[in-house]
Amino acid sequence: MWLQENKVTNLKLATAKINGLVLKPGETFSIWRLVGKPTKAKGFSEGMVLNNGSFIPGVGGGLCQLSNLIYWMTLHTPLQVTERWRHTHDVFPDANRTQPFGSGATVVYNYIDLQIKNETQHSYQLLIKVGESDLEGDWRCEQPLPQKYEVYESDHLITQEWWGGYMRHNVIRRKMFDLDNNQIGDDFITENHAIMMYEPMLAGGMEVL
Repeated sequence: MWLQENKVTNLKLATAKINGLVLKPGETFSIWRLVGKPTKAKGFSEGMVLNNGSFIPGVGGGLCQLSNLIYWMTLHTPLQVTERWRHTHDVFPDANRTQPFGSGATVVYNYIDLQIKNETQHSYQLLIKVGESDLEGDWRCEQPLPQKYEVYESDHLITQEWWGGYMRHNVIRRKMFDLDNNQIGDDFITENHAIMMYEPMLAGGMEVL
């Protein structure tokens, strides 16, 4: 419980440094450039960190929830993700999952970052805060967007490995629609490969090889 409480503290400190950011054309957003090194001297506490498949306490733990949300929101904009690292382990089953597996982004100070470049002609503002029960955020543009986005997964596969465990694989893609809901694009975003930290369930159309 204390690790969860500390995570909330860490998220509040980090979002305070990011909330309200205006990303102008040609500029690049970097989580670590804005948040800096999370240290106890800056008020950060020990939160839960996933390290090589194990949960351990670490100063600044829980900030991956921030990078996950910003990455997911960015996929629904024309902004370009120029640096993103996938999680190496799939921690939780799909029962309570609200987004496709592999649609997050991990961060580790200071060499694993999330960076986003504004290659459009308009400025974007990042609004993000810790709400009553959730981390909340939004990218806002000074001009209405001429298209909408739908992020989905394809090529979902579970493989049993030689060492006895399982790995999960998929591809993240993005459909684009104009304001009349006509599809105008379907782009590859990324592919994911992660070690599963739970026994796979064979329901839901998953295939195990």
